[in-house]
Amino acid sequence: MATSLGSNTYNRQNWEDATKEKYGKECKICARPFTVFRWCPGTRMRFKKTEVCQTCSKMKNVCQTCLLDLEYGLPIQVRDTGLSVKDEVPRSDVNKEYYTQNMEREIANTDGTRPVGQLGKAPSSSDMLLKLARTTPYYKRNRPHICSFWVKGECKRGEECPYRHEKPTDPDDPLADQNIKDRYYGINDPVANKLLMRASTMPRLDPPEDKSISTLYIGGLGDTVTDGDLNHFYQFGEIRTITIVQRQQCAFIQFATRQAAEMAAEKSFNKLIINGRRLTVKWGRSQAARGKDGAKDGVSEMGTPLDPVPGLPGALPPPPSLDEEAPANYFNLDPSSSSAIMNIALPPPPGINPPPPGYGPPMFHPMGHMAPPVPPPMTMRPPGTIHYPSQDPQRMGAHSAHGSRPTE
Repeated sequence: MATSLGSNTYNRQNWEDATKEKYGKECKICARPFTVFRWCPGTRMRFKKTEVCQTCSKMKNVCQTCLLDLEYGLPIQVRDTGLSVKDEVPRSDVNKEYYTQNMEREIANTDGTRPVGQLGKAPSSSDMLLKLARTTPYYKRNRPHICSFWVKGECKRGEECPYRHEKPTDPDDPLADQNIKDRYYGINDPVANKLLMRASTMPRLDPPEDKSISTLYIGGLGDTVTDGDLNHFYQFGEIRTITIVQRQQCAFIQFATRQAAEMAAEKSFNKLIINGRRLTVKWGRSQAARGKDGAKDGVSEMGTPLDPVPGLPGALPPPPSLDEEAPANYFNLDPSSSSAIMNIALPPPPGINPPPPGYGPPMFHPMGHMAPPVPPPMTMRPPGTIHYPSQDPQRMGAHSAHGSRPTE
């Protein structure tokens, strides 16, 4: 049986009369009495009520109960930081009353769907707010409070207890101490500080220092991507070339200007979805950087990682610097051994006479004290007769002492 419009209006009016209390409490911001609404959001949920008046909530564009932004679902401090809005609500009672009256007149001249004051003049959106915004309902906010009797071990209701039987949070946790005025004015809000800390650690795409780079790398395109799928980038400026690498499932988009490339990177990073795929957007590299760092980093000219080749030896150690004066050790001998051991010479083969004294390395190592002394080097010998190898009588083809040649 269908209900008439009059009965629906009657039931809604009765529900509102049952859940609201005219001038039931004073606003926790402006301290003026306002109509309080109280309701239960669901089964085994705690009753909720409005905490601030409509004027204070419209001035900040927030919910009257949770004081979160109506557009992004974020605390006021995070919203104002993302939009670069400065709070101008006065703190003193007289100035607060005067400011509130002016805001009420300004709200009366609008349709009530848009914010007023500095917030109405702020930019419409922010990338940081879009990344932090909550897109799904957060039902944990409606859970009942923790049963204090259960914490002390004295609760006798069991499952019929309307409060939660859970261990309370750490009292030293900053989230356990929240003030509604700090949340409204956007100062010292622990929830906002936690979200801002999360935003500071989120990945971001910084433009390279080389101003000549105007190419973006688009990865994760899939096997069936075409030029028509990349029409999203034409809105940012003139495109010089589009190169699609089907094998690597990526593309390189070169813009005509650096400004267009920066705008495309800012608007597409971590937000671009084509054919159900979230694409990877990175900056390209200059030609000099590709040739210098490509092979070293294991990256091809297209910017894709290369698989290591099995069986190849590892990288060689770097050569010693020129400042280090290391002795040359070509035979890998132990540096701790003496120079005499390192200068051991092999005996000559049969039929070849040893060199004269003072020439060439010693034929044996002087192992004992009875060994003949080693002749001093040529530079330390006293002046005297110089012996030439060609004057050795036993050397074939040498001249005799009288200057005659040997007979055959």
